[in-house]
Amino acid sequence: MGAAPERGPFDGPSRGGVDVTGRSVRRVAVIEGDDSAPEAVRPVVELIDGLSLGIDWVYPLVGDAAIEASGSALPPASREMIDAADTTLFGSSSGSSSEALIYLRWGKETYANERPCRFLEGARSVLADPHRIDFVIVRENLEDLYVGVEGDLDTLGPLAAKDRSGRPLAASGPGRFAIKTTTVAGSERVIRHAFELARRRQRTGRVTCTAKTNMLPATDGLFTDIARTIAGQYPDIEFETLIIDDFACRMVRDPKRFDVVVMPNLYGDILSDGAAGLVGGLGLAPSGCYGDTYAYFEPAHGTAPDIAGTNTINPTATLLSACMMLRHIGIPDAADALTKAVERIYAEGRHLTPDQGGSATATAFCKAVAGRM
Repeated sequence: MGAAPERGPFDGPSRGGVDVTGRSVRRVAVIEGDDSAPEAVRPVVELIDGLSLGIDWVYPLVGDAAIEASGSALPPASREMIDAADTTLFGSSSGSSSEALIYLRWGKETYANERPCRFLEGARSVLADPHRIDFVIVRENLEDLYVGVEGDLDTLGPLAAKDRSGRPLAASGPGRFAIKTTTVAGSERVIRHAFELARRRQRTGRVTCTAKTNMLPATDGLFTDIARTIAGQYPDIEFETLIIDDFACRMVRDPKRFDVVVMPNLYGDILSDGAAGLVGGLGLAPSGCYGDTYAYFEPAHGTAPDIAGTNTINPTATLLSACMMLRHIGIPDAADALTKAVERIYAEGRHLTPDQGGSATATAFCKAVAGRM
C-alpha cells in the first residue's frame, strides 16, 4: 500500500487466456474461508466483478465441504484449480480450510509475506497523530519456528543438547521443544524481496532488518548478517538493523520513520498484528504472500467467529488485499481506483463498520465503495 504497486517477483503471462474480444483474462481462485470470512470475501468479489476487469473467478472445493464430497480437505481437483489460476484470494481460516492455506504457503513456496500498515484518514486509531504512517512489514513466511518440528524433550537425549547453564535438555524433566530454522537461501530471497519493494515504493528508501540477534546469534544473527551483505548491493537504499524489542518500542513511539521492515517469521506474524493496532485494527490489515512463481492474498484479521452471521465484519482488509492482488496480476489502475474509493469512504465516515465506530454492514460498505468509483 505504498506509493508504487506491491508486485511479487512473478510477472508471467496470464494463465486465464483471452476472451472473445482478445482481452487477457485473469483467473482468480477464491477460497472464502471460515466463520465471518465469507461475509467479507463475497461482497468484495461482487464489487470487483462489477468493474468488468476480465477476471474469471473459480472456486476450488476445500475444507468441510470437500471432506464431505471427497474425503479430503483439499482434493487433487482443487489443487489443480489453484495451480491453473493466476493467483488466489483467500478469506481466513480457522478450521479444515487451513489445508488449502498450507498448500498455498508451503506447497507454492510463497516465502515473502507483505503486510502493509497504512493509516486511512477517518479510521479509528488509538494514536493522537497516526497521519502519514505508511510502512510494510515483510515477513519471512516459511522458516523459523513455523517449520512445525516439535516434540518431547526426552527425545533429545541422543543429541546431548544442553541449555546455557550446561545442563542437558533431556534432563530438564517433562516438556516440549520446537526447532527454529534459518537458511541462507530462505533469508536471502525474502531480504532481497524487501529491498526491491523499497525501491518500488519510492518513499523514504529505507530497509530495516530486525531480529533477536543478542540472544540468538546463530539463527537471527545469520538472518541479519545476510541482510547486511545484501544491503551492500543496494547503495540507493538506506539500511539499518534493530533488535526486535527495540523495534517494537520504536514502532509504537515513532512509526512514521519506517518504510520497509524485514524480519523472521514469528516476529513478523506478531508485530504486523501490533502494527495494525496503530492504524485502526486488524480489520484494516491486508496481506499478500509472494513466491517466485505464485502469490496469494488474504486479510490478516482472522475469521472473527464471535460475529459470524451478523454481516458486520470489516471488509477493508479483504478489499485492500484484493487491491494488492490486482496489482500483482497487472491491473494496477483498478487497484488504485479502489484504494482511492476506500480512502474517500473513510474520510467521509458515513459508511463504516462497527469496529470503526459506524453501523454499516460489510455489504453496505462495499456498495458505498462501489459508489465512489
